[in-house]
Amino acid sequence: MKPANFSNTAEGRKGDIKYLIKAIKPYYFRIALVFIFAVISSVLAVLAPQWLSKLTNEIADNAATRTINMQTIMNFAIILIVFYSVNAVCHYLANFIMTGVTQKYVKSVRSNISRKVNIVPLNYFDKHQYGDMLSVITNDVDTIGQSMDQAVATFLNAVVMLLGVLIAMFVTAWQMALTVLTVLPFMLIMLFILTKLAMPQFRKNQKILGDMNGKVEENYSGHTVIKAFDAGERMTGEFEKINKKLKFAVFKGQSIAGFMQPALNFISYFAYAAVCVVGGILMCSGESSVTFGTITAFLVYANLFQSPMSQLAQAMSNLQMASAAAGRVYEFLEQPELSDETGKTRKLLDENGNGKIRGDVEFRNVKFGYNPEKIIIPDFSAKIKAGMKVAVVGPTGAGKTTLVNLLMRFYELNAGEILIDGVPVSEMSRAEVHDIFGMVLQDTWMFEGSVRDNILFSKTDVSEERLKEVCREAGISHYIHTLPGGLDYVIEDEANISGGQKQLITIARAMAENAPLLILDEATSNVDTRTEEVIQRAMDKLTQGRTSFVIAHRLSTIKNADLILVMKDGNIIEQGNHEGLMEQNGFYANLYNSQFAGE
Repeated sequence: MKPANFSNTAEGRKGDIKYLIKAIKPYYFRIALVFIFAVISSVLAVLAPQWLSKLTNEIADNAATRTINMQTIMNFAIILIVFYSVNAVCHYLANFIMTGVTQKYVKSVRSNISRKVNIVPLNYFDKHQYGDMLSVITNDVDTIGQSMDQAVATFLNAVVMLLGVLIAMFVTAWQMALTVLTVLPFMLIMLFILTKLAMPQFRKNQKILGDMNGKVEENYSGHTVIKAFDAGERMTGEFEKINKKLKFAVFKGQSIAGFMQPALNFISYFAYAAVCVVGGILMCSGESSVTFGTITAFLVYANLFQSPMSQLAQAMSNLQMASAAAGRVYEFLEQPELSDETGKTRKLLDENGNGKIRGDVEFRNVKFGYNPEKIIIPDFSAKIKAGMKVAVVGPTGAGKTTLVNLLMRFYELNAGEILIDGVPVSEMSRAEVHDIFGMVLQDTWMFEGSVRDNILFSKTDVSEERLKEVCREAGISHYIHTLPGGLDYVIEDEANISGGQKQLITIARAMAENAPLLILDEATSNVDTRTEEVIQRAMDKLTQGRTSFVIAHRLSTIKNADLILVMKDGNIIEQGNHEGLMEQNGFYANLYNSQFAGE
């Protein structure tokens, strides 16, 4: 089944902008300050042409007689300089405050995403590409931040400026004001058409970008396989196909958005010409209120009128990009979360992780399917006594790892119960269940940090002596001594560590955890036979006195198990110890003989 992606659902949304409005609610006070500075900036910008008109009239009225009062001209010039200087300062402060608001908002979104990642069910990650998720966390959040930073202050400033210019034009000369307004319907129609065309493209851009990141992640994580099967050319071709789609989608969207400014400029040129024509007619007709200064002021007003329209167009374009990204981000943030467990007080361990746990485990009529419509474990029941080493074997797809996932409550049961010491795990919190178990998975996992940090991970109460003992028991002491810095060697590049060494470190991590119950899922799958023997002895010591579950394909590693559960199609078809199952000459005996027929 093809993994789902965020954009499939987000693409159909019509009200993504509501998420932005709701998100900035905690910052209304700062945005109010932005509005105040925008008002001051716009008022000064609107008043400045009036003084420019007076300056022009002073020059025009006295130019013929050459009796221009330079002191008056200087006074007008100083006033204009002060107006435009304060205008610039207010504009800067508005943008400065808005940048702070945007970055605080983006920080909160990233924090919410980080929190959300840890509380969504694991089956969510089964249905989504990692690359698409990374695109949401990085590209989409950045898009929201950049777009809001540029759009909100611009939008507020443009609205105030537009209203101020309209009032100033009608107060100065209503006839010329109406002349300028004749271009308004054309501007609005142009904005509506271009916005309508651009929005689907921005949504498409975010979707394709997520697909491309998914392909990049896929190519990177599967690089070794791609090389081994000489599939580089095919994978490159698939990437180029997506890359080309992204190129055309971005080109189309940006081309439409980029057409707004020149289109509005083209329309505004008609306003300039109309102002000059109408102003000339009014002056010739003897209209006393219209002077050279009035026409000069109106040319500035015509530009100021067109400028906020262009700013509104640009702000709408940015808000569209932010809206498209917000749809994908909030699609993730609105995903169902793990159920609230604050009311679950059943505990087997105290606050320090200590407590007496016998280790009795019972599976009682367990029914489960990753997809409710496709049940893979129809009816599973088993009783494991405390301290037993239980091996779970069976062919691929039999449900072995699924059984472990259910035991750890990574997934919820469709029906039935799993009990530990008679207590259903459903009555305990997930954190409590996870503290009870130590795990070693077949997929090794390392993070950037020292070897010490990788072994101890979340444990803080392990002494240095115990840490060294754990390394010896895991058979990794010699390897650590060869590293510069030993336990303090920082793992920056996993390529320098072999798969077997990673596995040994993860085994040491489980030993340091010292949990009452233990799960080993193919724990020795990445080590050689000799190392396997060393680890097996360490595992025997580790599992002593603990209830442990061992999933293994190498049947030689579980011959000493107290109980072997043989699974097929989600059911236990045989159970017993190695000798007993071999005597039955059934499914287990066939599996064992198929592995060791040549020995």
